Amino acid sequence: MNKKPSVSNTASELTAKPDTAGGLSLVDKRALPRALRNYLALQDFIDHARKVLPRPIYGYVTGGVENNISLRGNREVFDEIGFVPKPLVDTTQRSMKTELFGKTYSAPFGFAPMGGTSIATYQGDLVLARAAEAANIPMMMSGASLMKMEEVRAASNNTMFQAYLPGDEDRISETFERAAAAGFETIAVTVDVAVAANRENNVRAGFNNPLRPTPRLAWDCLLKPKWLFGMFLKTLIKDGMPHVENMGPRAPLISKTALRSYGRRDRLTWKHIAHMRKIWKGNLLLKGVLHKDVVRMAREHGLNGIMVSNHGGRQLDGTVSPLRVLPGLREAAGDMTLIMDGGFRRGTDILKALALGADFCFIGRPFLCAAAVAGQVGVEHAVKLLMDEIDRDMAMLGINGPTEMSREFLMPATGAGFLQY
Repeated sequence: MNKKPSVSNTASELTAKPDTAGGLSLVDKRALPRALRNYLALQDFIDHARKVLPRPIYGYVTGGVENNISLRGNREVFDEIGFVPKPLVDTTQRSMKTELFGKTYSAPFGFAPMGGTSIATYQGDLVLARAAEAANIPMMMSGASLMKMEEVRAASNNTMFQAYLPGDEDRISETFERAAAAGFETIAVTVDVAVAANRENNVRAGFNNPLRPTPRLAWDCLLKPKWLFGMFLKTLIKDGMPHVENMGPRAPLISKTALRSYGRRDRLTWKHIAHMRKIWKGNLLLKGVLHKDVVRMAREHGLNGIMVSNHGGRQLDGTVSPLRVLPGLREAAGDMTLIMDGGFRRGTDILKALALGADFCFIGRPFLCAAAVAGQVGVEHAVKLLMDEIDRDMAMLGINGPTEMSREFLMPATGAGFLQY
């Protein structure tokens, strides 16, 4: 019998208990801080983070680019797919455990890489890494982090690294050597950031990179005392001015005049990917892939996997949702691992992606917002909510594990959709 997963609470160890419907309850509400008991789904954390984060920071965390077409599309595509459950199946042995790169995790999802998490909550990358370790799920650290990769990797054996790299073999080798010394076993190279995106929402919200000290920024921060004292001033007092730590020259979080330059990413080509494969013996992935030809080329270069992603709708607006191209990429990938991110908010979303060909799913914004709202305990509560949803959904679909999901459980929910039943 597979032992059902449990997730630790920072206050105490909680074991999974059957709920009144015979399912798996991963949340003991009596052990939660009272303020978290009304957080019932991932979207709640995104909505409530607006009350905690200053306007520019909230805009940066939750926004997309230009008209937000891709940002909206990442969510809307899930509504086009309906389930066809298969009842009268004994699902009492169900387990969410899922293998990724030879390691078994307690659920088929992890934390996606997010730049600047430490502007949303104190030592944000460490918060996520520790929560991932407690839950036995993976966390992928962003190359745009404000914390050193060595610190974050030391906090969790489940940590992977995502790199932003220019077309410069010396810079590439330097980054990979440092990641290897830190103990990382998996690196995902982001390939959909050839140039900076047109993030008009950031400008309208008052967010700059680096942040520019202005009276409006000061006022926005004063309006959010929890963030001001619990994150910003705490960081300055304990750790000093945050810097981007893992992308070449260190760049400060706040500066009147500094400009960030990370090299010519528009020079990055397949010859650089070949160089990476030559020098890196661990798992090597490309992140930000939507085209079948890129998947085929990745296979030819001996890569271990692809992260199907449109950067959370934050790069080229109008880019299709990863879910729409997932079935075709699955066919092109063969036995290469496919990970997807973008738009996940429910356990049902994850199961739909698994049915369409994903091996694993990564989720960003909701968990960062949970960290902003309540730190590590908030993230752990969000993880428990999502795990509970997946377990309940599997029971109602008639499956005992994520690998049993297939397209036979899906059909178009409205109109012709993009699926054929």
